[in-house]
Amino acid sequence: MVAMHVEQLNQLKDIFTRFDMDSDGSLTILELAALLRSLGLKPTGDQIHVLLANMDSNGNGAVEFEELANAIVPHMNEQVLVNQEQLMEVFHLFDRDGNGYITPAELAGCMAKMGQPLSYRELTEMIREADADGDGVISFNEFYTVMARSALDFLGVRLSM
Repeated sequence: MVAMHVEQLNQLKDIFTRFDMDSDGSLTILELAALLRSLGLKPTGDQIHVLLANMDSNGNGAVEFEELANAIVPHMNEQVLVNQEQLMEVFHLFDRDGNGYITPAELAGCMAKMGQPLSYRELTEMIREADADGDGVISFNEFYTVMARSALDFLGVRLSM
């Protein structure tokens, strides 16, 4: 149980760090909103403000890692967080050149090798769906979001705040 708790904290810290865009050790309301949206949640502005107020135990208007962990860890179980190391391995299978992004050509090549060739239309639709920032490639964060959403859809789970 303790090992599971440590692994969950490590995974949560990885997620927190990814969304702490200015690397100041805290999440602003915008960074918190981005984190929630990456998990497939679609909170309203009011819901985000209430959540921030409830989590912000020191009253500084931001959420530090300890505050996030105190709010989330008691509700987590083994299935809540995807094993990011395994997901990163899958990401690297698609990211053939190792530059940290999956290009349309890399996606098409990998899908063809798996026996699932894509038409141009299917390829552009997959990229469009995953490419949250519109740069034409899929980053690990975007890949993670799509995979998490797909897993939840497969399980019939609908998250909402």
